[in-house]
Amino acid sequence: MQLPNLDPALFNVPALPGAAQPSHPPTSPPRILLLYGSVRERSYSRLASEEAARLLEAMGCETKTFNPSGLPLPDDAPDTHPKVAELRALAEWAEGMVWTSPERHGAMTGIMKSQIDWIPLALGAVRPTQGKTLALMQVCGGSQSFNAVNQMRILGRWMRMLTIPNQSSIAKAFLEFDEAGRMKSSAYYDRIVDVMEELVKFTLLTRGASSWLTDRYSERKESAEALSKRVNQKSI
Repeated sequence: MQLPNLDPALFNVPALPGAAQPSHPPTSPPRILLLYGSVRERSYSRLASEEAARLLEAMGCETKTFNPSGLPLPDDAPDTHPKVAELRALAEWAEGMVWTSPERHGAMTGIMKSQIDWIPLALGAVRPTQGKTLALMQVCGGSQSFNAVNQMRILGRWMRMLTIPNQSSIAKAFLEFDEAGRMKSSAYYDRIVDVMEELVKFTLLTRGASSWLTDRYSERKESAEALSKRVNQKSI
């Protein structure tokens, strides 16, 4: 894999420190889903997302990217729609995610929000996002802003995801990519490396422990009451 902007002497593949290694660590690569918020032919959120995917793969992850083109508006199609089913299957597959949106009118795009809205908090007994890690990035047409990442951070918390502290915002994104769509060497590129490195670290640290981290008293109580009601119901 070609990553010409990286200094190989300074690039690290994240690994758990010895004391933090679980007794039976997973051996498969961390699974990361990437979502982006524009369907333009030259989409800078897609280009930034592709750059992030290259870095994640260099750090030993398996990545998949969802193409939002053709995804219907939320509630404008059944959840059996092929694009909806694809997105939900990817959300279940992933251990972590990267969300990258342009900023439009001071906010994330409707395309980005629609993808998140199609991922439910629960699918039967499965919570497709709870306890999974999340990294946030945005691209700006003008000066640097953080409106989109701030909004997505609220959504990440609402989706019960472990959203990492670091984030990326690329100002004047049209100047930051070459003709081939590769990101130029810059402080913005270095920040994406930082964010992906931190995402991998958090994913490794919480791997296998997300169900314990997100175990809630209120949900245990609710489950116990539902079970009691079911097994103790009177014969009709």
